[in-house]
This record gives sequence, C-alpha cells and structure tokens, in this order.
Amino acid sequence: MTKPFSFSQSSLQDYADCPRRFRLRYIDQLSWPAVESEPVVENERRQQEGQLFHRLVQQHLLGLPADKVARLANTPNLERWWENYLAADLGIYGDTKFTELTLSAPLGEHRLLAKYDLVAIEPGGKALIIDWKTYAKRPRDEWMSARWQTRVYRALLAQAGSHLNGGKPFAAEQIEMLYWYADFPSEPARFKYTSAQFKRDWPAIEKAAGEISSAKDFRMTEDEKMCRFCVYRSYCDRGTQAGAMDEAETEMESEAAFDVNFEQVGEIEF
Repeated sequence: MTKPFSFSQSSLQDYADCPRRFRLRYIDQLSWPAVESEPVVENERRQQEGQLFHRLVQQHLLGLPADKVARLANTPNLERWWENYLAADLGIYGDTKFTELTLSAPLGEHRLLAKYDLVAIEPGGKALIIDWKTYAKRPRDEWMSARWQTRVYRALLAQAGSHLNGGKPFAAEQIEMLYWYADFPSEPARFKYTSAQFKRDWPAIEKAAGEISSAKDFRMTEDEKMCRFCVYRSYCDRGTQAGAMDEAETEMESEAAFDVNFEQVGEIEF
C-alpha cells in the first residue's frame, strides 16, 4: 500500500466484504472487463441516471430554479425521482447547506476521506447528513446501519467537522444521518448518533485501517454469493455469470459516484 493511503467508506467496505477485492482494486489497481449485474444495459443506465440525479439535486440546492433543473430529468427514472424529490419534506430548506462536501482527517499514518451529498446545519448546531440513493430495491435498515458508510460519515463529521460549526466540534448527539431513497420517497432511513457509538466507531475505523495496512494475505471472501456482483469474479475463478439486479441487497456502489481527487484534499490538523 502507498503511504499515506486515503481510506474511504468504499475501500473499507470492500475490505470487509472481500479482502481480495480490496487488493485488486486499490493496491493492484486492476481493471477487469466484467459487469457487476445483469441485465448489463439496464444496470449501466441506472447507475448513470443515479449520478445525474445527484447532480440535479445539487444544482437545485445551490439555488437553480426547479423548473430549469427539471428539463434535465429526461428519462422515466429521472422524471419520477425528481418529482419524488420535489414532493418530499426533508426539513432541509432554510438551513446552512453544504453540498458535495468532502471532509478529511488523519488516520494514523494514513487518512480518511468522505464525500457527502448534503450536510445541513440546523439551528442549535444540529447536523443532518443526507445521502441520496437510487436503489431499485430498498435495503433493510439493519443492513444500512451496519455499513461502513453509515459509521464513517457520522464519525468523520464528529471528528473533523468543527469548521462547519463555527469552530466548535459537533457533539455526536447533534448528528443524524438520513438515507433518502428516490424510488421509496416515503420510506427514508434515519440514523441518529450517540457519544457511545462515536467512541466505538472511531477506534473501529482506526483498527480496520491498521489491519489493512499490515495485511499480508488478502484472502477471498467465503461468502460466494457476493462474488456474483463483483467485477473480479472471473479473475478469481468464482464464476462468469453476473447476478441479477433484483437479487442484490443493493446495487454495488459506483466508484464514479465517489468522484473526488483524494490527493488534492488537504488533511484536517488537530
């Protein structure tokens, strides 16, 4: 591994799911011409639409009139998601809003970065993290709660978000994370935070980074069901047929959606 290595929720999740995938993607940087799920065209189109939907919401939150943004919602999925977004009452309007926000903090000899769709600072110093999801299947709240994204995004905001709060760190109890599902607009998932959770999460992140940094054997996962939705399955002799989109817990997170040049992001000093 290069030092310092820029850890993200995606790389931590990859290691948790399959250490071999982490090595192939982040250390070997192997590009492998395989698809994540079938049908290929529909999967790729939905990922592209998901990225565009994020851009539409960002432009709207930055002040572009909704009617002008709506002109870009030019597919059935985008039109439906956009209408659902406009009709949703998420309680974020009038607050201080940071869209496409990137935070960074030291993580031992490495660093941790996260790119947030939206952080809304409410009166009283409360912080609401909102992440837009365009999943075709709504995941279980228990599954999302255990994902590294939920743990990293809240913990990093508590650790490195003081500049968003007048120089005062957010207390864990001031932080809440909301996943808003564009195809399930009335079923958002909310995860409040506590000091006890933060005291578990940050050491867990540090421990995971240390384990990955010192790892010698990046073994393959024993759960071969995951391989059906991994681009490296044929490279690892775990089959050639991709899994069906509607069988996945959620679609794989697109690396393109996490579009940030980590090397250009300065670290927060403590």
